[in-house]
Amino acid sequence: MKTYYDPEDLKKFGKIADFQKPLADKFFDYYGAVFQEGALTAREKSLIALAVAHAIQCPYCIDAYTVDTLEKGCDEEQMMEAVHVAAAIRGGASLVHSTQMMNKAKELSM
Repeated sequence: MKTYYDPEDLKKFGKIADFQKPLADKFFDYYGAVFQEGALTAREKSLIALAVAHAIQCPYCIDAYTVDTLEKGCDEEQMMEAVHVAAAIRGGASLVHSTQMMNKAKELSM
C-alpha cells in the first residue's frame, strides 16, 4: 500500500541541496556539528532526537533516530522512556496553556 510518507524518501535527504546548495550546505554543516560529542554524548543527543521526532511527529526522523539510538547502544526500554518524556512535555505544554483559557473565562464571567 502506498503511503504519503515513503520510507525510501529518507535516503533522498541529501538531495535537498539540488534546489539550493548553499543553504543546504550550511544546514548540513550545522546539523553535523550539533550531533558531535560535546557537553552531551552522541548517544544522549540521539535519544533527545528520538524524543523530539515523536513530539513533532516526523516519520522520517523516527525511522532515522530509531536506527541511530540502537546503533549507539540504547535499548528499547530507554527509547520508550525518551518517547514518554516527549509525550509528557507535549501534554504538559497543552495543559499549562489552559491557564489562558481559565483567565479569559474568569474575566468574562465577572
